[in-house]
Amino acid sequence: MEHSRDRDRDRDRNQDKDKEFIEKLVKLNRTAKVVKGGRRFSFSALTVVGDRKGKVGYGFGKANDVSEAIRKSIEKAKRNLVRLPVKNGTIPHEIIGLFKSSEVLLKPACSGTGIIAGGPIRAIMEAGGVTDVLSKSIGAKNQYNVVKATFNCISRMMDAKAVAKNRGKSLKELWG
Repeated sequence: MEHSRDRDRDRDRNQDKDKEFIEKLVKLNRTAKVVKGGRRFSFSALTVVGDRKGKVGYGFGKANDVSEAIRKSIEKAKRNLVRLPVKNGTIPHEIIGLFKSSEVLLKPACSGTGIIAGGPIRAIMEAGGVTDVLSKSIGAKNQYNVVKATFNCISRMMDAKAVAKNRGKSLKELWG
């Protein structure tokens, strides 16, 4: 009897660990394959995962069942987390990200502006803990490519320490 209680306690602890991430479904797609008996449906899911403290990732999963596709995509997203530099609830500098013919422009915004972004970009910024940002999606609106262009922005973004180091100044001199 004692052992089952310990197992339940461990299970609760694992659930708490998973709950530190916020999961957002960006796109769910249904495809049909026509076979002799009729149509076979399969599903693909694109999700964004973040801890609201500057870590964010995306994943893509396919399965014959909706819940299984979402689960797979969340697993992949948790494995592909990247660091999103956040300073006072916004990003450190303006940046443009490209992926194929999708282009994403991200601009820092003053406190109180909110997240001015559509669909996939909004999901990424909310999951990453950004509260104020301006964005524009230019070119192709394909959600997979917009997500990848946004992550291209994030990967090339420099945090305040890196900028100060490159300029040969201290953080105090840079931010005043």
